[in-house]
Amino acid sequence: MDTYFKHESAYVDDNCQIGSGTKIWHFSHIMSNCVIGENCNIGQNVVISPEVRLGHNVKIQNNVSVYTGVICEDDVFLGPSMVFTNVINPRSAVSRKNEYRPTIIHRGASIGANATLVCGNEIGAYALVGAGSVVTKPVKPYALMVGNPAKQIGWVSAYGEKLKFDTNGDAVCPVTGEHYRLDDGKVMSINK
Repeated sequence: MDTYFKHESAYVDDNCQIGSGTKIWHFSHIMSNCVIGENCNIGQNVVISPEVRLGHNVKIQNNVSVYTGVICEDDVFLGPSMVFTNVINPRSAVSRKNEYRPTIIHRGASIGANATLVCGNEIGAYALVGAGSVVTKPVKPYALMVGNPAKQIGWVSAYGEKLKFDTNGDAVCPVTGEHYRLDDGKVMSINK
């Protein structure tokens, strides 16, 4: 017996591993050999291509296609109609299935609605990519990215709040009180 929910209009192909508590909604298609963790939410009209890997508690909003080569770690959020690619120079008449470039979305990162991620890049843990942004290069952990092409305009906490660093490179999340340190262009969570 399945321990996940699948709407009657959704399809799940053979050889998929789907974790307990996951929900797959209307008109979505999970293709062969996918691994989907526990407590994920796959919105309406989502396509997950063969061999995609999703961690636990991944939220995919409506109208997203997650292509082969994409890996999402735990707690990733993919906003409505955001776009992945998996080939740099696609041509209809040229098969480039052996040229797929991996895209890795690290733990806790969020991708806003209608954002586009060019393949071959990593999105760092807890990064926040704003709606409509076009990511063409790797994104640092905790980075706040906006625009086309996406540029870093600041840092966010794991909770998604903007961080304000003092002259010593210290910041506190205004909601959770968690402490962060900015050192040599990198942010890390610290316990005080």
